[in-house]
Amino acid sequence: MTAQIPVVVAGALGRMGAEVIKAVVGADDCSLAGAIDNTPGKEGIDVGLELGLGELEIAVTSDFEGCLCAASQAVRDSGAGAVLVDFTHPSVVYEHTRAAIAYGVHPVIGTTGLSPKQLSDLTEFSEKASVGGAVIPNFSVGMVLLQQAAAAAARFYDHAELTELHHNRKADAPSGTCIKTAELMEDLGKSFNPAEVDEHESLEGARGGRRESGLHLHSIRLPGLVAHQEVMFGAPGETYTLRHDTIDRSAYMPGVLLTVRKVRDLPKLVYGLERLI
Repeated sequence: MTAQIPVVVAGALGRMGAEVIKAVVGADDCSLAGAIDNTPGKEGIDVGLELGLGELEIAVTSDFEGCLCAASQAVRDSGAGAVLVDFTHPSVVYEHTRAAIAYGVHPVIGTTGLSPKQLSDLTEFSEKASVGGAVIPNFSVGMVLLQQAAAAAARFYDHAELTELHHNRKADAPSGTCIKTAELMEDLGKSFNPAEVDEHESLEGARGGRRESGLHLHSIRLPGLVAHQEVMFGAPGETYTLRHDTIDRSAYMPGVLLTVRKVRDLPKLVYGLERLI
């Protein structure tokens, strides 16, 4: 029988972290090896009891490096590679990813907010350490399909704008998914939205954020939303709109588990779910 994949979840009591734990516990080829969360008053409680999954004998801990060290030691004892799934905060994601690589634990990063320089540094570090990892702005297969369709449509349209909509507890804007979509469209090397008038904003930011390519990115934050993205193309006499809506966070779990299963075979850190499917 193939050994199960040990999985440590950071941000374990958050909305995404809780879904990941449920998915890991329900997967025959994975086992929960750690639950990291710094929610006050939750240190030491059984994460399964806290999430209504029954006793899992995994205590919530705020000791990030201690949990990685324990997972790394267990890996050395069993010979199987451990995986960290991180859904925490942009302010700590770089340090978390680097620490995981240093401990030989394969990072699967769903937290957005890494800069291009940080991604480059982490990719180089992971390659030197021979520890594969994945930074995934969006784990939805549907979103990957939207991004591919947007990149294809960008060949034919010179005018395009992107809008992403998320719940009002999302810390970064624009979303990593929206940035990734723009980057894929920009791979053509063309410029977008040539000026037709001398624009003036009476309210700063009304036209969204403008990238060097000319693409405009707009961010909306409201309670009631989960994660949504729209790419609108325009040409004389027509518009073409691509939209993806996440109704429930369970939509991300097939992509999370796919990444967990493949990340240990990667030679270095990769960026984007499309690199794995």
